[in-house]
Amino acid sequence: MSRTSLATAGFAPSEPTPSSPAGAAPALPLRGREAELRVLRDRLHALRRGSGGAVLIEGPQGAGKSRLLAEVAELATSQGLSVHAGAGTREGHAVPFAPLLDALLAGREPLVARRRLLALSAAVDQRFWLLRELQHELERAASEAPLVIVMDDLQWCDAATRSALRALPSRLAGCPILWVLATREHQQPGASRAWPAERLVLRPLSAEAVALLAHDLLRAVAEPALLELARKADGRPMLLVELLNGIREEGAITVADGIARLREAGRMPLRFRSSVRHRLDQLSPLARDSVRFAAMLGPDVDVEVLAELLRCSAVDLIGPLQEALRADLLTDRHGRLALRNDLVREAVRVGVPAAFQDLVRRQAVDVRLRRGAAVMEVAGDLAAVARPGDHEAVSLLRRAATDLAGHSPATALDLSVRATGLAPADHPDRPALIAETVVLLWLAGREADALAMAEDTLAGPLAPESEALVRLSLARVSGGRSPREALRQCDLALALTGPSPATRAQLLALRALLLALAGEGEDLGRGAESAVWTLDSRGNHAVEATAIALGALDAVQRMDWGRAFDRQDEAVRLATGVGVLHSLWLPDPSWKSLLWGSTGRPERGLEEADAGLRQAREHGRAAAAATWSMYRARLLLDAGRLAEARAEAQSVLAGGERGALADLTAGYALGRAAIHAGDQQGVATFAAEARRMTEEGTAFTARAGSWLLALAADAGDDPGSALAHAHAAVTTPGGELTATPLDPADDVVFVRIALQAGDRESAARMVRLTEERAARNPEFPFFAALAAHARGLLDGDAARLARAGEELGGFARPLVRASALEDAGRTLGASDPKAAVRHLTAALDLYEAAGAQRDAARLRRRLREAGIRRRGRASGATHGWGALTAAELQVVRLVAQGATNRQVAERLFLSPHTVNTHLRHAYTKLDVNSRVELTRVVVEHDG
Repeated sequence: MSRTSLATAGFAPSEPTPSSPAGAAPALPLRGREAELRVLRDRLHALRRGSGGAVLIEGPQGAGKSRLLAEVAELATSQGLSVHAGAGTREGHAVPFAPLLDALLAGREPLVARRRLLALSAAVDQRFWLLRELQHELERAASEAPLVIVMDDLQWCDAATRSALRALPSRLAGCPILWVLATREHQQPGASRAWPAERLVLRPLSAEAVALLAHDLLRAVAEPALLELARKADGRPMLLVELLNGIREEGAITVADGIARLREAGRMPLRFRSSVRHRLDQLSPLARDSVRFAAMLGPDVDVEVLAELLRCSAVDLIGPLQEALRADLLTDRHGRLALRNDLVREAVRVGVPAAFQDLVRRQAVDVRLRRGAAVMEVAGDLAAVARPGDHEAVSLLRRAATDLAGHSPATALDLSVRATGLAPADHPDRPALIAETVVLLWLAGREADALAMAEDTLAGPLAPESEALVRLSLARVSGGRSPREALRQCDLALALTGPSPATRAQLLALRALLLALAGEGEDLGRGAESAVWTLDSRGNHAVEATAIALGALDAVQRMDWGRAFDRQDEAVRLATGVGVLHSLWLPDPSWKSLLWGSTGRPERGLEEADAGLRQAREHGRAAAAATWSMYRARLLLDAGRLAEARAEAQSVLAGGERGALADLTAGYALGRAAIHAGDQQGVATFAAEARRMTEEGTAFTARAGSWLLALAADAGDDPGSALAHAHAAVTTPGGELTATPLDPADDVVFVRIALQAGDRESAARMVRLTEERAARNPEFPFFAALAAHARGLLDGDAARLARAGEELGGFARPLVRASALEDAGRTLGASDPKAAVRHLTAALDLYEAAGAQRDAARLRRRLREAGIRRRGRASGATHGWGALTAAELQVVRLVAQGATNRQVAERLFLSPHTVNTHLRHAYTKLDVNSRVELTRVVVEHDG
């Protein structure tokens, strides 16, 4: 039986197919249904061997069910099989079993006796016997030759036919009969499972199949804009063909050089719009309004919201909605109504004025809010349809932006910008909105835009309260990069006459915190009290959180580390409750993680930093991610993972993250790693940055810069300069000696620098400070080990140094421990050579494992002097596979598997800059210049 004779056999598809769309002549290839066709071919092959079965093809209108049935019928005919086809019709049948009988009785050689079956089908009380007769006749026919029975549009078949098609395949399971049935998607979950058949559900065509079908139809490659329009066909072949044929026939497509282009973006063919309008006109008035309102309300709509907008009850809509569902204009998606697809929705909306559409959507927002919807749920619709002067919309969008700021700053920013645009110049919320938008720009990683917006706003006339709020936001944005500029903004705002007490309290609190971070606060405890209580700010959690954070800094200054941890936890808890948008500092990347490193537990800090960085990137919190990366670089240094610390620090600084915080974390990590590695160029750069810090920074930054210069001078064997810079780093303006500015473990380095320069008095004073800190913080034994190390250096006490090295073994600060072991070995050299070698060898192992090549080289020299020759280990190598760090190995293996840099970054929760740095180092160590060469090396090594 040929395809052209299918109609005479009763197969009359109810929908155009890509093979015969509305009179189109040439058949198009079947696209995107290869898997389903393969299943059907297998069933035909089994049928020829005597095995029957049943297949139920499901899918929405236009999914290609009829085309697939035609394909299987043609395949069966070409293989000499007998094919009998029928279909239900939308109008239904007056005679029960009519679609099935049409299939079985059609053709020159009917499968069953026509007259008897027609008589039985007419009498209700004879239907049982009719089914028995059909079963008997089909068994007889199948015993002579295998049969293929194709039935389309089961959803339109009468109940008797559907009942027969459920029963017969089961009863005739042992016969060589293949039943291929097709129906539209079922509205009730599991309904189709009542059919005794293997189910083939036709999913939307893939993007590749859509592109191929478009090429088949247009005989050209569709441009992206045309494919974007084609995607609105919901992956349904019939709808896609109708759409492309329509816009081509209307002259909206041009073909040149093998490329098909749209003349007008988003063009919908008039024929398609007319078809939808015709279907719409056939509905009852309430059904028609239901479809139109549903189209205006977006991708899906709640029935109760729709009923309220139409001023009726949900019960009143049952009938009208069923009409729309039958007309295939609406569909039911998991209990919510939706237009069948984007094209239908756009076609329905074309005839509705845009102003009316916005009015309906705005009313729908109010309905949803009255019904208990969260502000965030309606914010998108509200932002799209609200008009300037809509005060309620301004307030709602502002509230939604506040709620979203911590989870999605980019989305919150969009809402805040929209709210600002809706708020007239005299709107009471406008100043706060602008200030919040500045902060959101910064949180989303657009610091330059944040600064520009604030400056543009400040250039115009502003009321004192408005100016104070904008300057407060500007101070927040500037704080990490330039504490001096942030302080200047606070002072300018506080000089204004007119800001509210609440705003002044926030300014005072932030100013006190900035002074403390800058090292310019005389009494941090008093500053905290002043910030919170002077202006009666009890209950203002943003101010309270800032004052408590100030108290944590004060506790560190007073060497009360337990209180510092507790106060920082409380500060973060309060600030998190306030929300990232209204907190006076960024609570996400808590500097408590750095405290862990300073107390000998960098692995604990890294756990917090890694989790925080992962979460910040997942939610697009760029400012938090940048800060976490800075902290991470410093913690990697503390953990003795020098190569990773350098890579992380380089990525931070390469990403443009410069300023005070970056200098004190990433800059410090990069410089110290360069010193340990013996990177002379890196040390020179480190020293240049340190000089800049002493000249341009705040008091604390200048002290830190001096300390970095001391370290660089010490690395250059210049003890005089090292001591001068070290004194500048640890001496207050009042002449008081303090701890080193960046790390408690550096206090031991100061003692060593002072002793090398012959300043025993300064060394002794620093030793007393380390011992006082240890005595005040017995819960942190790391400090006691540092104090023992410092005292052992001062007294030349080998036993104390050895004990310090042993105690430091309980902490994940390998370079600090190696330093103590080295000092112990050096001191024991004359009195106990064997013990000296044992300690020096242990220190060398730690240095080599960390990649501290300069330190390892120094230890090898000492061991050679003691008569011990020790070659460098693979972990200390600079070239080859053994030179790769653990992080570099992870990166190169993923790259060798074909991952892009961005995919590697996402898998390992690194920044793209860090991945680039690891790859660059790996290329150098492996002496390769491309990914192809890198992949070859990885495959050869891993086998």
